[in-house]
Amino acid sequence: MPSPVGASMGRREWALLLSLSVLWGGSFFFQKVAVAELAPFTLVLGRVALAALALRAAVAAGGLRMPAGARAWGALAVMGALNNLVPFSLLVWGQTRIPGGLASILNATTPIFSVVLAHALTRDEPLRAGRVAGVVLGTLGVAVMLGPEALAAPRLDVLAQLGCLAAALSYALAGIFGRRFGGRPPLVTAAGQLVATAAMALPLALVVDRPWTAAAPSARAVAAMIGLALLSTAVGYVVYFRLLAAAGATNALLVTLLMPATACGLGASVLGERLHAHQLAGMAVLALGLGAIDGRPARRLRTALRATRRATAS
Repeated sequence: MPSPVGASMGRREWALLLSLSVLWGGSFFFQKVAVAELAPFTLVLGRVALAALALRAAVAAGGLRMPAGARAWGALAVMGALNNLVPFSLLVWGQTRIPGGLASILNATTPIFSVVLAHALTRDEPLRAGRVAGVVLGTLGVAVMLGPEALAAPRLDVLAQLGCLAAALSYALAGIFGRRFGGRPPLVTAAGQLVATAAMALPLALVVDRPWTAAAPSARAVAAMIGLALLSTAVGYVVYFRLLAAAGATNALLVTLLMPATACGLGASVLGERLHAHQLAGMAVLALGLGAIDGRPARRLRTALRATRRATAS
């Protein structure tokens, strides 16, 4: 599959990226509510199983066919493990031990892993100075935006932090591996990887969590799991695979930088929450990072400077 990663993203790709940041940004809220009553693997199973059912129905309604053959399902199982089972489990477990804000900062390192791995494992996503600087600036912007309160927790769990970093690494590997599905409809790929993930998550939930021994969850926890499954997972992955096919792995994973910013923006516009100075400063640093990654502002500045020099010389 040809990858357009080396080029700037267009308006359509940026619109997909922003939409995905809203859908996935809500996952931290939904997880924090649901994990208070549901064990980690049980929550992961409920999330992917409900999303798989919804997308499987959408595939049938759209007249599409699910893939056939062991090779196709083997690839979807690898994608499901890298993109769902491993990172979902690690992030949910991590949020039982560290604040959600810190988990989102650690998750925002995904593009750093992606830039390095894409350079090492692909031929068409080279390591460029502007891209590296942009990703570092973006990650710094996320940390500034969330502020010191994101780190405020007694005796922060180092293993939980390492787990969230491992989840970011897994997402980066999934973005690169997912390039092979570019010729398949995004709806089919999203449904297939979720079906495979549900099959892998079922025995883990039964053996580790033993959900039949737990108390029945409240309506609030069930509603959070449904939102996590249908919005953040089912709809989110359709958008993700469309973006991955159009913009490539590194650009698609920039969503992890935008997720905290969209969460703050939604809180201010929908819930009436006040934006603090450090949040605005962090968003400004994040915008600089995204501009460096996109490359167009720098190119326009160089073009304007050349035009100025030519006009002065003449």
